[in-house]
Amino acid sequence: MTTPFPFTAVVGQDDLRLALLLNAVSPAVGGVLVRGEKGTAKSTAVRALSALLPAVAVVPGCRFSCDPAAPDPGCPDGPHEPGPGTARPARMVELPVGASEDRLVGALDIERALAEGVKAFEPGLLADAHRGILYVDEVNLLHDHLVDLLLDAAAMGASYVEREGVSVRHAARFLLVGTMNPEEGELRPQLLDRFGLTVEVAASREPDQRVEVVRRRLAYDDDPAAFAARWAEEEAAVRQRIVAARELLPQVRLGDGALRQIAATCAAFEVDGMRADIVMARTATALAAWAGRTDVLAEDVRQAALLALPHRRRRNPFDAPGLDEDKLDETLEQSSGESPDDDPDPDGPGGGGGQPAPDSGPQGDGAGDARPEAGEGGQPQASGAQEQSAVRAAEPFRTKALSVPGIGEGAAGRRSRARTEHGRTTGARRPQGVLTKLHLAATVQAAAPHQRARGRSGPGLVVRRDDLRQATREGREGNLVLFVVDASGSMAARQRMSAVKGAVLSLLLDAYQRRDKVGLVTFRGSAADVALPPTSSVDAAAARLESLPTGGRTPLAAGLLKAHEVLRVERLRDPARRALVVVVTDGRATGGPEPVALAGRAARLFAAGQVASVVVDCESGPVRLGLAGQLAGELGGTAVTLDELRADSIAGLVKGMQSGRAA
Repeated sequence: MTTPFPFTAVVGQDDLRLALLLNAVSPAVGGVLVRGEKGTAKSTAVRALSALLPAVAVVPGCRFSCDPAAPDPGCPDGPHEPGPGTARPARMVELPVGASEDRLVGALDIERALAEGVKAFEPGLLADAHRGILYVDEVNLLHDHLVDLLLDAAAMGASYVEREGVSVRHAARFLLVGTMNPEEGELRPQLLDRFGLTVEVAASREPDQRVEVVRRRLAYDDDPAAFAARWAEEEAAVRQRIVAARELLPQVRLGDGALRQIAATCAAFEVDGMRADIVMARTATALAAWAGRTDVLAEDVRQAALLALPHRRRRNPFDAPGLDEDKLDETLEQSSGESPDDDPDPDGPGGGGGQPAPDSGPQGDGAGDARPEAGEGGQPQASGAQEQSAVRAAEPFRTKALSVPGIGEGAAGRRSRARTEHGRTTGARRPQGVLTKLHLAATVQAAAPHQRARGRSGPGLVVRRDDLRQATREGREGNLVLFVVDASGSMAARQRMSAVKGAVLSLLLDAYQRRDKVGLVTFRGSAADVALPPTSSVDAAAARLESLPTGGRTPLAAGLLKAHEVLRVERLRDPARRALVVVVTDGRATGGPEPVALAGRAARLFAAGQVASVVVDCESGPVRLGLAGQLAGELGGTAVTLDELRADSIAGLVKGMQSGRAA
């Protein structure tokens, strides 16, 4: 067995370690979501925590780790006779990103259930993690339906598997820890809210601390056992402190004053729902127990807010995480007058057991530093004008749904029609591999003609493997939405770029909600650039869009050719994911020989490849040339104006795309 890196040997990352320890003291806190760049000891710290957890007593032979002192009456391996049980170390179970639903929750043998009426159940990872740690690396890349199942089990303390009227339930109480790199995409706000605590981690910029990280890592790699032995005393001390805090936890008093501070803080930061209040209360109680106290103080409430609220304040993926600590201190101070039983100093040293990270200072409301509007009050720029500084995007709005025609088979999402594992049943087929979704009517229809030949004598149906039918289902898939944005001087004229950026930002928000990958190609001057290769991180696309300058000529052909190359490469990487190209331009083409003809030839490459496309027409003014509409025709797509993008008048846009494709 591999010797884990000692938890106490992790350098820095105080908030991360504290959040993990608080969940070890009180699993009711609700788990930890660890956000940060790669190479910041996220996985190392989580794996090291399992060695600190006290051993658990289990019923011998029970696959669901029942506690012999209080066995689960509904355990599938039960009922259990009273007995002393056996002790084993707490487990840490890892959920792979590519895991199936059956691997997570367990699988029922449908064939035996139909033919014999027997509940033959193979436990999944939720059963393995009961009374231990369930670790999900790259949780933001996990399929949404798996995250839903995971968080439901964590909230209810039980897992339910139901297939065609056959149901199995077992206990599933575990410490849930997820790690993610925000550059690879965000979790939905509804899922973020289900994690009790969140911490932001980043590599230290202090040379001395970085040196110590490297020194310890090299020593561990040279001799893991010897390195762990040097930290054994510190590990034992933390393990004993966890046990002591667990024993003290029921005695901790959460006074009315602390509750008022918690409620005032959640109200001041306008978090949705009541889960934040409950998590803060449990976290503050765990902080007091960890510090060896039986009273919750204001400093515990402050630390609990720093851990429990940042991810609950995000209204969209472009909001920066974090709390305004000045506002937090002011709120605690104002509410402390109503709590004479609590510590009146909200600016205490953080005696709850941990300090907030040094770089977790005020983040504001996520709008970033305001940039001046380029060209305000100035003269309109000609198409060949010099480069202008970036302008801020206009306020985003809700867009109408755009989708790719036909039925795909890509990754699960919410944009276009696709054959998926989840959705409405549309037919049946013979299973390929393990049966996951039984089509009962088709199975009975296949087995019925053979009952006499199989010697059926009783009421039960004689079912063979060849009779089973897999249900085919139709749901929604996520697509690759590739934005091709005209950043030339003609777009800067009449101050259109702010509106253009607002429209693209709105479409990015829509892509985030529909679980798409996004990419960004820009063109201006004499060339086109891939501002952002296809990624699941829409906030990265928004950041590139925000800093996009404008000016120069309009190399439309170069932009289209660059987009075509991006799609070609991405098709090799992910052939099942279909693309939707969104060209944002006024349709003009300037620079070089025959720019209009060259742009037309480039556009026809998309039509020949049957790539779904939409042209967002940015042309304005009393005289319009209709060039964007001509471009849409050559692309084989549909044109829509900026105003129509948010209006009911494009409700039939998808039908228009489909009819255009058929034509």
